[in-house]
Amino acid sequence: MSRSVSSVGHNAYRLSRLFLGVFLLLCAAMAMDIGPGFADAVRKPLLQQGKKTIYERVLTQPGAIVQTAAGQTGGKSLPAMSILYVYARQDVSGASWIEVGANADGKTIGWLAEQDTLPWKQQLTLAFTNPAGRDRGLMFGQRDALDRLLMADKPGDEASKLRQVIAAGNVPDDFPVIAMEPQNYVDISKQFYLLPILEAQDAAMGAGYPVRELHIASVPADPTAGKTNAPPQSSEADMLSNFTAGVVFVIDSTKSMDPYIDRTRQAVEKMYDQIQGKMVGSRAKFGLVAFRAGAQKDKAIGYTSKVFVDPNKVTDKKTFLAAVKELSAAKVSTPRFNEDSYAGIMTALNDIDWSNFGARYIVLVTDAGALNGNDEYSSTKLNADQVRLFAQERGVAIYTLHLLTKEGASDHASAEAQYKTVSDYPNLSKPLYYPIADGSVGQFGKVVDLLSQAIVQQVSDASSGKAAVGAESPSNSGNSVENQVEADTAAVSYAMRLAYLGRVAKTTAPKLVQAWTVDRDFAKPQVATMDVRVLLTKSQLSDLQQVLKTVLDVGKAKQLDPTGFFDAIRSAAAALGRDPAKLKDPNATKLGQLGLIGEYIDDLPYKSKVMGIDQDIWQSWSISEQQFFLDEIERKLALYQKINDDADRWVALSPSAPASEYVYPIPIDALP
Repeated sequence: MSRSVSSVGHNAYRLSRLFLGVFLLLCAAMAMDIGPGFADAVRKPLLQQGKKTIYERVLTQPGAIVQTAAGQTGGKSLPAMSILYVYARQDVSGASWIEVGANADGKTIGWLAEQDTLPWKQQLTLAFTNPAGRDRGLMFGQRDALDRLLMADKPGDEASKLRQVIAAGNVPDDFPVIAMEPQNYVDISKQFYLLPILEAQDAAMGAGYPVRELHIASVPADPTAGKTNAPPQSSEADMLSNFTAGVVFVIDSTKSMDPYIDRTRQAVEKMYDQIQGKMVGSRAKFGLVAFRAGAQKDKAIGYTSKVFVDPNKVTDKKTFLAAVKELSAAKVSTPRFNEDSYAGIMTALNDIDWSNFGARYIVLVTDAGALNGNDEYSSTKLNADQVRLFAQERGVAIYTLHLLTKEGASDHASAEAQYKTVSDYPNLSKPLYYPIADGSVGQFGKVVDLLSQAIVQQVSDASSGKAAVGAESPSNSGNSVENQVEADTAAVSYAMRLAYLGRVAKTTAPKLVQAWTVDRDFAKPQVATMDVRVLLTKSQLSDLQQVLKTVLDVGKAKQLDPTGFFDAIRSAAAALGRDPAKLKDPNATKLGQLGLIGEYIDDLPYKSKVMGIDQDIWQSWSISEQQFFLDEIERKLALYQKINDDADRWVALSPSAPASEYVYPIPIDALP
């Protein structure tokens, strides 16, 4: 039996228009006025069952009303998806009530009917990846319906059939899909939203590809959603009319680079000439950052990285050329053939305000590899993976133009691996990495010209409405670098436009959604549709840093005497005040069994590389294998320090939260 979408009742949705709602927690939290609390410095929330440090928390459902006492009526409504701590339980006439507070500071706000809340046992939330290059995710009302799709011979084909039913607009009563992912991309690092994960389980598709099954909840932020007097949505063409692009060249400025610096300058000059007086002229901005290595030890080198042109401050060709007039290759040699490329990228990411640009591009130009984080001359102490993560968090695509000069022949393979990693862009089939054979200045110039033109053309098309979102990317008609640049830029531009639309468009759902979904594309399981994030507090991140620093220090001390590694870790754990019972447990043979990391990591759907190490594994490793393990810990520590210092992205989950309780949505794969 089928029915028209317009007649769908409260148990189904108008699926052709239903997007999974995004709840902007900060807005609701700041608007929440729930009256004074009852100060009690001694009281603590209830602990979760089986936990010693993790408190019980709930999420409010729409219509939840807080009362001054259990079982009363006439209280004050709370915003849906408010996060509250549970302080007490009481049964009234067979119904369970809970006393709640906004923080774990002993102050309560009143009582809620427990049926109006959802338990939130883990600090997990969901972040959608950019949907460009993949199908939109599907949300199922029941887990068994999702399981059946996963076990199908061709899950992608079956998922496509479900989307066809939604597109046709005639949805059966028993249709398993209750919601679809938003068409536009919402960047959690720019516009925090909460899609709490109520449960997470490891699973597999029929072919054996590992996935995570996620039980999620969501609610719209817009209180006018579904009302007839809601303001009309702007068209995509209108929203894209102000679409802009920022292109920052990050250039190696060592002794060998003068011809490429000059050619980049010429390319930008030519680009300004072409767009002068045109509509796109005010919507494409160019910047330039230069980098070297070793300036911290040799002042003659001048600088490690430096912003020569900020695209936000340049209005025309004259201003750009004046700003780069003093840029030239270094007059003295740097200490390594490899240079501090990551310093240049991180300077561009951190010192330039990207929020003004819909499309965000870094073009890395170098003939050398990058200094690894463990090199004494590395100023960032980061490796390619961590730099890539920071770029993706800021919505920036990194193109690498790798100059394959004869002088660097022995370095080409290792540098290629680094730059393919740092230039990996979500959901593209290959990284934005382009080798320039023999370091040809002529070939380099052609690629820089083409890349600049392609980016500007994409901005022009988007802002003029010529290229509608969803249009097919041009086919890659050849294997030349030029053809690859053109095809890749079209794909990246599409993703950039979806991200931009996600920042300016509002998509809402008509009611609370609880659903089951997976974190991978059904047709292309190697492509992530969702990132699982862990909301770590500042105090938890500090604890994590302390633990990793302890493991690092012990590991360094025990490389020459590996037999005492585990006992030394046990002693260090005791000094950190870890659980004495676990430290004395003779069956605790792995680092994770010593209670080194707090309970906030327990039960998360990931496998820790660090916490799985035991004495036998450590002792079986060679010195080089141990050093590789310790280097990875150092990279994690550098990443966590960058996160700690990233003040703009720490979020308060309640208006009165102390600084130590602010949270950061860390990708689960960034845990140790």
